[in-house]
Amino acid sequence: MAGLVSRRVRRRRLRVAAGIVAAVTTAHDPTPALPVFADVDTGVDDAMALVYLLASTDADVVGIASTGGNVDVDQVCRNNLGLLQLCGATDIPVSRGADQPLSAAMRTAEDTHGPAGLGYAELPRHDREPTSYDSAEAWVRAAHAHPGELIGLVTGPLTNLALALRAEPTLPSLLRRLVIMGGSFDYRGNTTPVAEWNISVDPEAAAEVFTAWGRAADAKQIAVQDVPIVCGLNLTENIALTPAILHRLGIAAGSSTMAMSVLDARGTHSVADNPLIRVLEDAMRFYFEFHFDQGEGFLAHLHDPLAAAVALDPALIGTRPTTVDVELTGTLTRGMTIADWSRRWGRAPNAQVGVQVDPPAFFERFISRVGPFARGLAHS
Repeated sequence: MAGLVSRRVRRRRLRVAAGIVAAVTTAHDPTPALPVFADVDTGVDDAMALVYLLASTDADVVGIASTGGNVDVDQVCRNNLGLLQLCGATDIPVSRGADQPLSAAMRTAEDTHGPAGLGYAELPRHDREPTSYDSAEAWVRAAHAHPGELIGLVTGPLTNLALALRAEPTLPSLLRRLVIMGGSFDYRGNTTPVAEWNISVDPEAAAEVFTAWGRAADAKQIAVQDVPIVCGLNLTENIALTPAILHRLGIAAGSSTMAMSVLDARGTHSVADNPLIRVLEDAMRFYFEFHFDQGEGFLAHLHDPLAAAVALDPALIGTRPTTVDVELTGTLTRGMTIADWSRRWGRAPNAQVGVQVDPPAFFERFISRVGPFARGLAHS
């Protein structure tokens, strides 16, 4: 426990040095930061999500689990450790997850996120290694260290969490809140016509997670308000980052910056003198280019940062309780998330599906946190 307290003190000092004051915090507010455990497949937008958490004084990131998805699991570990080095948060443990999904073949998305997962960005060197225990055990350790308080966030495939549930079936009642970026509800997929990437990489794991929370809800071990909050594509694709918004972030960080344009040469590197802004801009340029090539415009959907923001403040979105299941055998529909809006299955709700969000409010919060955080890092 002393180690956990000392980590919080060090992180608080870093943020004070960075000149960060959360909008919800005052000098007289004794409210402790919320312990957060993040399971990620970093990934451009996962990196943005982690930076948001590190910039938030109401979050105490107690661990990061790495899962293969956007890139392979070892590269995800390298990205997580390098990002923590860049952000001055080297005390946060990073664990390595499973090599493969529960039963499917592994797939990665370098075409979307770049060969190393962070587009054109380069992270600082470091000599840290992942923990000696794997990500499933890291989930269980974190839940037992913070019973009833831990906020779980998953922005990649659900493999690690499914394995953790096999080891500790009471996880649903141990967590304070679980937020999942995954699925697509009454909306198209981004991997197949009906399936979203995180779910489609390991549908069996997603099905196990929803089943576990459904079982706990049926047994009344958890209340309806305690089932996972699910941020699907129908919600997250409203969060469209543009070069103009990214430029605002650089200005908030006090950094030299130049608004990107679709007319720029591919792979043009950031001119930012702030190290964190430079990494984010180089990562996001690749993401912009990918979305443009897909016919979606020179922009990027910030799926994972929205989920991170919701993990800290669920009131950012409107949700609807329902029962969610995952299609595992359909020839055309494998990985599809189905919501039983009309309750034909007769099962207790196992999810609060996000259905409404205010994008300007989200971006205002993101910039107001990450901008000063980046500014402080440059002067610490």
